[in-house]
Amino acid sequence: MRGKVTLYVSPTGGPSPGSSPLPKWAPWGGWCLYARTRLGYLFYQRQVKKARERYPHGHSAPQPCRFPGVKILPIPVLSNNYSYLVIDTGSGRAAVVDPSDPLAVQAAIEEEGVMLEAIFCTHKHWDHSGGNAALHQRHSSCKVYGILHPTSHPKVSVGCLTFEALATPGHTVGHMVYVLDGGPFGGPPCLFSGDLLFLAGCGRLFEGSPETMLASLDVAVGLGEDTLLWPGHEYALECLTFASLLELDNPALEQKLRWVTQQRQEKRSTCPSTLGEEQSYNPFLRTHQPELQAALGMRRDGGEHPDAFRARVLKEVRRRKDLYKAT
Repeated sequence: MRGKVTLYVSPTGGPSPGSSPLPKWAPWGGWCLYARTRLGYLFYQRQVKKARERYPHGHSAPQPCRFPGVKILPIPVLSNNYSYLVIDTGSGRAAVVDPSDPLAVQAAIEEEGVMLEAIFCTHKHWDHSGGNAALHQRHSSCKVYGILHPTSHPKVSVGCLTFEALATPGHTVGHMVYVLDGGPFGGPPCLFSGDLLFLAGCGRLFEGSPETMLASLDVAVGLGEDTLLWPGHEYALECLTFASLLELDNPALEQKLRWVTQQRQEKRSTCPSTLGEEQSYNPFLRTHQPELQAALGMRRDGGEHPDAFRARVLKEVRRRKDLYKAT
C-alpha cells in the first residue's frame, strides 16, 4: 500500500509545518544541530559557498533524459547532491525537486528558458530545502510543496505533467518522494527519491525505525521495475563498493560497479537507474533474499513474521553501512 500525504503549499517559500524540529530523543546529535538550529543553516550556507568554489560547474557532468514532451535535467549541487529540473517541453513549464543551491537552479531555468511553477521538497534538511525561499522569491507565482501530515493522496500538475506525492518516513519523519506519471509521454514512471533511496543505498535512519524505513522502501519498490530512480545524492560508487563486501558473488552488482567506476572516473552522473536494477544489487532492497541473509549470518526465528525478519536484516545492513562510512 502506498504512503499518503497532505501537501503543504507555502505562499512564501519558507519552511513548511512538516519542517518541525527533530525530536529530543533523536540520535545523531550533529544532525539535530544541523536540522533544528540557526547554526545548521549557517553550516549549509558554508557548504554552498565551498561547493561553488570547488565545483564551479558542478560535481558531476549531468546527463539530461528526454521523452516525448518531457525533459529531466539533473543539476549537480553542493558536493554530491542533485536537484532536478523537470520540464514540460510543450508548454515550457517546469518543476524543480530539492533546489539546494538556488543559483545553480536559476542558471538551469534561464538556460532552458522555462517558467518555474512548482518546487517539490522531499524533506527538511538544509541540503535539500535550503534554496526554497530564495528561489521562490525570484519566482513568486510558483508554489512550494512539502509534507504536512499523512491523511490524503495528492497529485500536482505542472503543464501536462502529473506528480504524485508519497509519504516515505524513515530518514526523517516527514520525508516524502515525488513520482512523475510516465503514461502521458509514453515513458516509465520517474521516482524523485530524495534521501529515501540511492543507487545501491538508502538514507540513514535519523528519525525512523527499521520497520518504518522498510515500509517506505516497499512503497518505492511497488512503483514497478521500469520506474526510473532519480536519487538525492551521488553516492553510487561508495554504496556499490560497500554492497560488494556483503555479496561476494553477485554478477549484477559486479557489472554495475564496473560501470559506475568508469562513470565516476570521468566525473559523469550515475543516475538514473531503474527499480528493477536496484533490486538486483541494492542490499536495502534485498532483505528478502537468502543470499544476503546468509552473507550477514542471519536466520529467521521460529514464528517470526517475514517482515519483522526483513526489518532486522535492514537494521543490520544499515548498521554495517554506517560503520563503513565512518572508517
